[in-house]
Amino acid sequence: MMRTWRISTVTDAARARIAVARLAAACGVTTPDRTRLVTDLGARLRQCLTKNGTWQLTFQVPASDSDEKLLHLILSPDREASAAGEPPWHISVACLGTGQPPDGDPADDDVPDDPAVLAEALLDADEETALALERLAGQERLVAFHQERLRQTNQGVLALHTELDAAGRAQHEAFAAERKARTEAEDARRRLTFLADASASLTASLDYEEIVRRLPELLIPRYADSVDIWLFDQEDDRHRSAPRPAAAVLAARTERPQYAADHPGGLPGVDDQPPSALSPGRPLLCIPLLARRASLGVLTLSPPGERWAPDDAVMLIELTRRAGVALDHARRFEHNRDIAETLQRALLTELPTMPGLALAARYLPATHGLNIGGDWYDAFRQADGSLITVVGDVTGHGLHAAVMMSQLRTALRAYAADGGSPGRLLTRLHAFLHHLQPDLYATAVIARFRPGDPTLTWAVAGHPPPVLRLPDGRVQVLDAKPGAMLGIPLHQEIGDHTLRLAPGSTLVLYTDGLVERRTQGLDPGIARLSTALGTFDSAELETDLEGSADRLLAPLLSDSERDDDVCLLLSHLTGTTGLPSVRPPSEAASLPHP
Repeated sequence: MMRTWRISTVTDAARARIAVARLAAACGVTTPDRTRLVTDLGARLRQCLTKNGTWQLTFQVPASDSDEKLLHLILSPDREASAAGEPPWHISVACLGTGQPPDGDPADDDVPDDPAVLAEALLDADEETALALERLAGQERLVAFHQERLRQTNQGVLALHTELDAAGRAQHEAFAAERKARTEAEDARRRLTFLADASASLTASLDYEEIVRRLPELLIPRYADSVDIWLFDQEDDRHRSAPRPAAAVLAARTERPQYAADHPGGLPGVDDQPPSALSPGRPLLCIPLLARRASLGVLTLSPPGERWAPDDAVMLIELTRRAGVALDHARRFEHNRDIAETLQRALLTELPTMPGLALAARYLPATHGLNIGGDWYDAFRQADGSLITVVGDVTGHGLHAAVMMSQLRTALRAYAADGGSPGRLLTRLHAFLHHLQPDLYATAVIARFRPGDPTLTWAVAGHPPPVLRLPDGRVQVLDAKPGAMLGIPLHQEIGDHTLRLAPGSTLVLYTDGLVERRTQGLDPGIARLSTALGTFDSAELETDLEGSADRLLAPLLSDSERDDDVCLLLSHLTGTTGLPSVRPPSEAASLPHP
């Protein structure tokens, strides 16, 4: 549909403007678009009226069945203006509604000629403009409100970002602090682990020289580049002539750690000193090796890098203190061991000689402790010419056990001087020990050989049984009923046992250290001893009893670690002459003691 107006006067322009506004409203053009359309048209019409002439305004509406939804408004000049180059003016506006303008002749105007009606129409157009402007103002206020809300939201977002940034920095600092704390804790754990392992390694040994050798091996290269140990008790001409750093001498005099370098060390508990003239370009840490009563020496270290961390220095000072204690223990142990070995050598019996009877003895101290215990062996003659052989064991180790063993050995010899069978001697020894040391116990086995008499008499008090090898190679365990341990609070009379021996027989007396092991009892060890003894040849025992004693110990002591002393006494009746005949004894040795 199309409407057309010819405009040559202001009234024509007003009527056309009003008509266009009404038609646009009828076609469903929105108020803002309609206002812009009428405003633009009014401005264009004012320009046209200033140029005079007649202008044609065309209003085109799309058909209802058309897909096009645009209204077209065309303002064309007359011929003279068009010939003068004036172009037509065109504007389009969206038509959203479904309404259609009323049908009619385009030449018929919808606006009457009455000035009052025209003015009313113009006023209505202005009201629509005012309404549109009011709506636009409302939209502007709404836009301003949303802009303010958006501004506030942006400020909130910026504040949130600021808080997030601060939280991120705080979290990063917390993570860094946690990593630092974890690293410090791990370093502290490594230091403590090293200190514990190194201390265990140093205190595990009681060998003075071995501790001195282990200390540099533990420190190099982890905590020191070089280690020098200055021990005062090892000073000789060679050591005394060797120059020592001034800081080491000062540490020896003051018994305080000293740090010698061209820069302050900042190490806790350590005094700073000028660099050493012997090593001016290398820092030195000199730590005294302190014992209970005096300083044993000075440990001088050079760092593996430029310097030590304070915590490393604290750990090194503590390790040196523990090394000093370990060296002091080792020195005291070696001193006591020398005393014990001297006492042990004094207590070992020189075996007597007797025609027809060969003796061989071995004593091996335990590999732990003071190398001295309560095991002993003895062999001596009685007044009637009989030979007493004895092996005993006092409970415990150390000097106290050795002293008690010496007292028992002396008491036994004193009792044997009055005569008496092995059982009688053990009975008297039991009473002596019970009254002398009620809380100390002992075991013993005594065997007696009479000249001219092939009868062996023996008695046992809580001790492993004797083992006898017969001339034909068979082995017997003499496990006849023994007495109880010596010194227990029990009255007992220990009986004798007798057995006739043939020339070539070998009797073995021993202590439990030879046959007993931690995971086994005595019986398996006695069985091993019997087996080993049965492998010997009679000629070997006859000609080399000393070597036979060593070869008998070898398979039974294959392990290098022994927790107990070992005592062995071999008595071999020679197979040629036998025991010599002497005056008959006054006491019948073959009868058991009542």
